[in-house]
Amino acid sequence: MKGTGIRVIAALMLVVCGRAPAGLDVWTVTETKRVLRDAPAGRTAAARLAAARNEWESFQVLVRSDAPVRGLNVEAGDLRGPGGAMLRAADARLFRQHALHLTAGTHRNDTFRAGWYPDPLIPFRHPVTRRPLTGARRTAVPFDLPAGQTRGFWVDIRVPAGAKPGEYRGAFRVTAADRQATEIPVTVTVWDFELPRVSALKTALGSPAGRMRRYYSQRAKAGKEAEPADWSAVEAQCAEMLSRHRVNATPPPGMLSFPRRADGGFRATDEQIAALRRFIDTRHVNALAVPRPMGVVQDPDTERDKLRAWLASWDRLAAELQRPGIVFYTYLKDEPNDEDAYRFVRKWGRALREAKSAVKVMVVEQTWSQKADWGDLYGAVDIWCPLFCLFRPDSAAKRQALGETVWAYTALCQGKEKTPWWHIDYPLLHYRVPAWIAWRYRIRGLLYWGGMSFWNQTADPWTDGWTYGRRKEGKSLVFNGEGTLAYPGRAVGYDGMVPSLRLKALRDGIEDYEYLAILERLGLQGPAEKTVLPLAASWYEWQADPAAYEKARAALAQRIVAAQSHARTPSTGR
Repeated sequence: MKGTGIRVIAALMLVVCGRAPAGLDVWTVTETKRVLRDAPAGRTAAARLAAARNEWESFQVLVRSDAPVRGLNVEAGDLRGPGGAMLRAADARLFRQHALHLTAGTHRNDTFRAGWYPDPLIPFRHPVTRRPLTGARRTAVPFDLPAGQTRGFWVDIRVPAGAKPGEYRGAFRVTAADRQATEIPVTVTVWDFELPRVSALKTALGSPAGRMRRYYSQRAKAGKEAEPADWSAVEAQCAEMLSRHRVNATPPPGMLSFPRRADGGFRATDEQIAALRRFIDTRHVNALAVPRPMGVVQDPDTERDKLRAWLASWDRLAAELQRPGIVFYTYLKDEPNDEDAYRFVRKWGRALREAKSAVKVMVVEQTWSQKADWGDLYGAVDIWCPLFCLFRPDSAAKRQALGETVWAYTALCQGKEKTPWWHIDYPLLHYRVPAWIAWRYRIRGLLYWGGMSFWNQTADPWTDGWTYGRRKEGKSLVFNGEGTLAYPGRAVGYDGMVPSLRLKALRDGIEDYEYLAILERLGLQGPAEKTVLPLAASWYEWQADPAAYEKARAALAQRIVAAQSHARTPSTGR
């Protein structure tokens, strides 16, 4: 009996430490980093997290074994907190990480090494109906683990808006066919403050569903596969995914299209206004892209009255929506790169701004002129949107001092500058860092081209990560994951799309920005900057250690809690 007891205790110790008796290593990662298939087993089984109310927080479950393991699964558990409060297992979202084999690095990546890079996330359940997904080309679980490979799962834990502050404890489990389950202790500390439903950081990442329409239309014409039968369901699922990641969803087609009336004016119908208000509130939208005026007006000088009537329709809409936090903007010009383009922006931008409309003029250009003989764009732009690598702090600060706004974006810059490039073969932190750098310069929005779903240049984005650069075979530059942050959902059992590890990291950055925005609203931007500057000095200098951001985020949270607690404490008058 004594020997049996020792064996039982030893087995239990192995489970708690993350090594199941059959040789299955199980460990967790809570930092923003990607774990490749050749990574050795880790040692940390427990997952310790912290989050505000109304926030998603994540961790990875990694598994590895010297021998094949059949039927792996991950089971969520309830996390119990103060006074019987609970973070329900049913509210957690679980995914299996799918990896892409990259043999060539993005052209500027001097540190690239070939390997299997996890990025697409296969959901356990349908993202809207929450029903289990089975029978598709790719399923999350049960999963057969090959010998000698590290594979991962992603766990999103939702902290609801009404959660009680304090510590919540419980366990998740890794199970396998004919093997003992491995428990993963999970602790979530809920901080005593809440993130707003609507984010402070504006986002313009295109229309994933709109890009999907073009993708499937081309494939249907080529006889490769049929288009989705229900595009409204696709639109709804894409919008749900974006809002869950704090990214602005694009309204469905027709919601922002106002026909000209008999009296020459333009006006949204009551039905359009009601539908748009529901969409804004449900999807937590903070910015709306207005169609470009060139579709209505040919010349802003000769058709001044028509242009003013068109702008007035948006002003009425903004007033009737009664959502003052919404920024209306028109994406006037993308990268004006010659003298004619500069002339175009000056003509249209100044005409639009002179109307003093609610519609702001966005131009994807830096706050300084590319060439002196082209002139400048001052007086024609409300929202400047320079590339990360073309941002100049002094120039941007001058425009901000005049009441103009600065956003930022990344794209196909071919230089070697050390900016946080958005590609699969770069560290996952590259998607989180931009939000910290953005707040450091009071940049108020992030933009990205492609609608997050540019898959046209790959036969299958689930197997080929080279999404952009194949237009000139033999001379092309590799851009792994360019124009994408999501993957076609059809491969996993539904029409729509699935998120990526990169989208999760971007969401975490947007939530980090919210912490900083809260402190800014509390008048504590100075202390916040002391935390941010050592991490995010500029677009070229930032801390590469993911753990540093977790530590800084906790420091920001503590400052928010202290400030709000102080504000609630009655003054004694002394």
